[in-house]
Amino acid sequence: MRSQRRCSKNGCSQPAVATLTYVYAESTAVIGPLAVSHEPHTYDLCDGHAERLTAPKGWDLVRAEGDWAAPPPSSDDLAALADAVREAARPAAPNPSEGSPPAGRRGHLRALPNPR
Repeated sequence: MRSQRRCSKNGCSQPAVATLTYVYAESTAVIGPLAVSHEPHTYDLCDGHAERLTAPKGWDLVRAEGDWAAPPPSSDDLAALADAVREAARPAAPNPSEGSPPAGRRGHLRALPNPR
């Protein structure tokens, strides 16, 4: 399920609209539209952080032209969300090896007899 990704900057909870990639061999930082999926060694940024980002000293910064916008949820996202809600609402099947739980038992912990 693809959920809306958040900005990678610490403490920022804004939706990501751009992806930052470092090209170490060329000492270049590249900021472009949000990648379709999260890739290792890339950073998702919100609009504000993407606009204010500067490259390390001695590096070039390549910034894609245009406005970035968070991608709208797709029908796949909505279907996956509906499936997750249905799955969470489904009662767990009892495990035959454990026997039936005591009436009114709601927790997930149980006491085991002392093996002595």
